[in-house]
Amino acid sequence: MHPSSTPIRRACRALCAGLALLATAAGAQDTRISDDVVRLGILTDLNGPFADITGPGSAAAIQMAIDDFGGQVLGRKIELIVSDHQNKADIASSKAREWFDTGKVDAIMDVAVSAPALAVLEIAKQKQKVIIFNGPGLDRLTGDLCMPSTVHYVYDTYALANVTASAITERGGKDWFFVAADYAFGHSLQEQAGAVVAAHGGKVLGAAKHPIGATDFASFLLSAQNSRAQVVGLANAGGDTVNTIKAAREFGLTQGKNKQTLAGLLMYINDVHAIGLRTAAGLMLTEAFYWDMNDATRAWSKRYFEKMKKMPNMSQAGAYSSTMHYLKAVQAAKTDDTAKVMAQMRATPINDFFAKNGRIREDGRMVHDMYLFEVKTQAESKYPWDYYKLVATVPGDKAFLPLPQSKCPLVKK
Repeated sequence: MHPSSTPIRRACRALCAGLALLATAAGAQDTRISDDVVRLGILTDLNGPFADITGPGSAAAIQMAIDDFGGQVLGRKIELIVSDHQNKADIASSKAREWFDTGKVDAIMDVAVSAPALAVLEIAKQKQKVIIFNGPGLDRLTGDLCMPSTVHYVYDTYALANVTASAITERGGKDWFFVAADYAFGHSLQEQAGAVVAAHGGKVLGAAKHPIGATDFASFLLSAQNSRAQVVGLANAGGDTVNTIKAAREFGLTQGKNKQTLAGLLMYINDVHAIGLRTAAGLMLTEAFYWDMNDATRAWSKRYFEKMKKMPNMSQAGAYSSTMHYLKAVQAAKTDDTAKVMAQMRATPINDFFAKNGRIREDGRMVHDMYLFEVKTQAESKYPWDYYKLVATVPGDKAFLPLPQSKCPLVKK
């Protein structure tokens, strides 16, 4: 009888096969993906005044990340669901609840505009689900309203106000008037920029508030002009910012003997493109990303351009980066469990074309460098979308609110 056919040999083979099956089963148990799909939802403005700065562009960036990841994680399919919250808190809240309750969505991304963001934050808190903000700027999202599964990835009102207002005030722009959007984001941006101006020895002479999507800025700009402030700070965003700047030029605020400097406290490259360099030249603004910074930013941005026929802004680049960071965390944690994925995201530095040595703090703030830019003149611009001159790089620890000053209850003091 051949030795391999002895009862002992047969028993060994059976035992080894059984152990292999047990190991396979154990490995499968170590990988836990709810309903066998990793499902992401993006709630954003698809057709309103903020559609150009987040909207379809952010959705395309997230899909690029999913595709670059291979379309699956841990052998499970990655799905993206896109919905328009129409800039309304009730629609955003209803959709988020539906997604978490019956749609089996694991994480919600973007959520442009403060009111929808606050509404979705509350639902995510109730359901203990991941939410990654790339579009809204309200710093309360990682302040008094922070929660363990929130990430504020791209920018916030504190960083924008801190970098832009301090730079302009230090350059001699001491007297300010604000034209602000009349909602939480605009109020916060105006308040924080005003505090920075005062801290640097300047004065706020007044403010005018306008509704989202205003069509006539005459009365607001007349108030700014009558104030004789050196600087008119624009605490608004998207189409509102574009229309304010265009109207300011028509009113002559930026020309003549008593010309005033416009400071865009939240401006995107899309806004500069819409306004044109003839009108936008000389504007100072703060961003977290510029497509033409280096080889890595150019390489990714050109891929994005092929899809969207426009260059990406910071929120759209951040949408890609944050999605990749989330998927890498799911892969490393071997699960889409909220607590385990969030722990992995916090433990892992972000190093990609969007951020170098970025990190997510315990309050949910992703800390990374911010950049102060000046818009080029027509003569200085040498090729399409060549719009910015880098004035200063501000390290994340100096750009964002220092952690000891945070009102987030998760921060140990």
